[in-house]
Amino acid sequence: MTILVTGGAGFIGSNFVLDWLAQCDEPVLNLDKLTYAGNLENLASLQGDARHVFVQGDLGDRALVDALLAQHRPRAVLHFAAESHVDRSIHGPEDFIQTNIVGTFRLLEAVRAYWSALPEAEKTAFRFLHVSTDEVYGTLSKDDPPFAETKAYEPNSPYSASKAASDHLVRAWHHTYGLPVLTTNCSNNYGPYHFPEKLIPLMIVNALAGKSLPVYGDGLQVRDWLYVKDHCSAIRRVLEAGRLGETYNVGGWNEKPNIEIVHTVCALLDELRPKADGSSYKAQITHVQDRPGHDRRYAIDARKIQRELGWKPAETFETGIRKTVQWYLAHPEWVQHVQSGSYRDWVQKQYG
Repeated sequence: MTILVTGGAGFIGSNFVLDWLAQCDEPVLNLDKLTYAGNLENLASLQGDARHVFVQGDLGDRALVDALLAQHRPRAVLHFAAESHVDRSIHGPEDFIQTNIVGTFRLLEAVRAYWSALPEAEKTAFRFLHVSTDEVYGTLSKDDPPFAETKAYEPNSPYSASKAASDHLVRAWHHTYGLPVLTTNCSNNYGPYHFPEKLIPLMIVNALAGKSLPVYGDGLQVRDWLYVKDHCSAIRRVLEAGRLGETYNVGGWNEKPNIEIVHTVCALLDELRPKADGSSYKAQITHVQDRPGHDRRYAIDARKIQRELGWKPAETFETGIRKTVQWYLAHPEWVQHVQSGSYRDWVQKQYG
């Protein structure tokens, strides 16, 4: 038995691969293009482990995917691979269209051909699990109820629009062709191996470097925060017992404004890595111009996955964020290696 993971060198994908192999011996075939956010250092602990087979390649390369499916005969495909940063999608949307929409289409077609030819028992047991985002639902006002799985899609950025399109493709391949699919829509993840363009790792890295901590607008944009290892456990549970064709929202029940997140990170750094002069990292906070079309609030209603599958997060935000800050403090080499010249250029372009 084998599972195929796309994007398994990225933030969520690599955490999933590490967690999967820590809990079972079923091999993982890991397909990742290794774009800027894909990092084999995330998987360094698996070097020499026969259970982990890494292939650098594009999920849109039909010949490659066909060959991998034929050779390894996975019982499931877990599709993490995506361009995922809203800011980058605003500056250059085409990569998001190609990877998230065209790439997902080509993967679905390869998987459909493979699945259709399986013996009946293997065909019945096969699963395609598509990992998506709460951003497909659009934005919420202060008093709106959280996103339920039945919420209409109203994406507001090129990124969320491309993910919404991929969700629709997955749904259509189930209803039209019978492909046994499952979809998860998660809230903002945080934790180890998070590329430092996203809010929490950016704040940690900039704070330690003595740089400004850029906060968009008034900083009152609200997000639901999910510790990445909790997300991994939810995906395992959906793969194991989710109902075919269903969507499961995965959230942390942690709605917090961005500025509170930044203050929490600063307070933890004040405690764990205090400055020599005794001042607080909060002094480095700088408010910058808000990004175009910035959604005001996301919130996940995660009652369905708890009711049907018995899943709920193990971490509170307080325990998860402490573990996250401690991880970054303990892994300065990882941070240094991912901060390439192209990364520095991007931060300068975005936050100026």
